[in-house]
Amino acid sequence: MARRRKGRALDGVLILDKPQGFSSNGVLQKVRRLFTAQKGGHTGSLDPLATGVLPICLGEATKFSKYLLDADKGYFTTATLGEIRTTGDSEGEVVATNDVPVLSAAQLDELLLPFRGDIKQVPSMYSALKHEGRPLYEYARKGIEIERPARPVTIFQLELTEQRESELDLTVVCSKGTYIRSLVEDIGKSMGCGAHVSMLRRFKAGHFSLDQAVTLERLEACDGDNAVLDAFLLPVDALLPNLPRIFVNSALGSSILHGQAVRIPPSEITGLCRLYTEDEKAPGSEVFAGVVTVSSDGEVKPERLVNFSASDTI
Repeated sequence: MARRRKGRALDGVLILDKPQGFSSNGVLQKVRRLFTAQKGGHTGSLDPLATGVLPICLGEATKFSKYLLDADKGYFTTATLGEIRTTGDSEGEVVATNDVPVLSAAQLDELLLPFRGDIKQVPSMYSALKHEGRPLYEYARKGIEIERPARPVTIFQLELTEQRESELDLTVVCSKGTYIRSLVEDIGKSMGCGAHVSMLRRFKAGHFSLDQAVTLERLEACDGDNAVLDAFLLPVDALLPNLPRIFVNSALGSSILHGQAVRIPPSEITGLCRLYTEDEKAPGSEVFAGVVTVSSDGEVKPERLVNFSASDTI
């Protein structure tokens, strides 16, 4: 017999404003304890130095987190110039210091130009990217250097928002897989003085933004009141607003939820879609049932489905 999980079978999405000094997994576990949730996961790591938007998926929402992992991200960051650190951020040890050149805003903008658009980037050794099943930072902490091929990423926006004597405040909007510390290190190298990240705040992850985020302190102030805490959760399908939606009746919905492909009248809606069906618990209403692929001839194939028997979907 399978062991029964402790806690609530709770499904939903929490947009957390991650505090500084915690790993993404650390705050995930805190959130799980606060909500007494059986299962949870986050949608892409933020370093302990970083703050800002960290979507946390509870229960069945974890099945759909991959669709947000592929989303664009937005950051505010401060590059401290003239100081190179082991980790590429202010938590590392200083390995070199250099004089900072005096550049005008126009000169800096020209310097930033090659970092905009489609570029190739070598991931930091202190990233969570895995090599032979282990994150690179584990090798880095042991002094082991792993060769990392440059990877294509896209910098949609890179703007200088403020310039100080030895600091640059930058706004970055980028594709998945972009490492801001690597970007800042490369900018520092192009200036001839080196640089590291001294502040990093994610202001958007996909379609989620800071104005939707709740702080850990606010959650802790709820003092374990489930009704108050649950009000902060978004429904599971909040992860997928850009996928077209289709609705099927309960008979077809039941077949799909049992892993079977079904056929509906052909329409212009094809590809990955959000699936909705009749809600057996609330007659006359509908419920999100998962993600399916719809072909041009109307065949509907299940991809990722909600397990209603194991959850209390928000």
